[in-house]
Amino acid sequence: MFEQEKYQYLQQTASSSFQPKAALIDMDGVLFDSMPHHAYCWTKLFRSLGFSFEEKEAYMHEGRTGKATLEILYRRELQRDPSDEEVKELYGRKAEMFDNMPAAPIMKDADALLDCIRDAGMQRILVTGSGQTKLFDRLNEAFPGHFNENSMVTAFDVKQGKPFPEPYLMGLKKAGVAANEAIVIENAPLGVQAGRAAGIFTIAVNTGLLEDEVLLDAGCNLLFHNMSELKAAWPEIIKAIQL
Repeated sequence: MFEQEKYQYLQQTASSSFQPKAALIDMDGVLFDSMPHHAYCWTKLFRSLGFSFEEKEAYMHEGRTGKATLEILYRRELQRDPSDEEVKELYGRKAEMFDNMPAAPIMKDADALLDCIRDAGMQRILVTGSGQTKLFDRLNEAFPGHFNENSMVTAFDVKQGKPFPEPYLMGLKKAGVAANEAIVIENAPLGVQAGRAAGIFTIAVNTGLLEDEVLLDAGCNLLFHNMSELKAAWPEIIKAIQL
């Protein structure tokens, strides 16, 4: 089980080996069930501006920086870019709405999966397009001992967010590993594209509203439907990789 996906990855990347030493892990929709909150806030913000926007669309933009999301909607709806002042003001409004919502629950078995990754001797690096400091503040409380400021890549650290590879390339740099020494864990199509563009074996966990085909078309190497499925399969994944 999973040996085929390993060999497909080696062929796709022209790599001679695959020995993961780090897991590069998205936050929203992977560690926290926070995407419904984000989708609600983006929808409320854009509709207040008179823009056409449905909550499901937020899942297609997931992983972008807030600035990039605003730029795409402004170009589509107003045929112009937002000013720096507009970006600051509007993202501030969205962030305030998010912070005033109930705390997003932890994804079931996310903590257990992190423990499995640690027990396999792998580093844990957070790679998120989010700039929501409220969630960053919860990481140590929710997942003690797994993340610190030196093992995080956020919207504040990159010029080009997902689907560009920069966030995951920076994650590799922070971990001190090569692309064939890491695994990406993502839930968003743009995040999957970013992981694959960085040359990393990418696991998708479909915890949102999108069809499986969207994540498969984005290029994921493996697909699961929740964190519990991935946690249960983790020993077999590591075993297959180490063969």
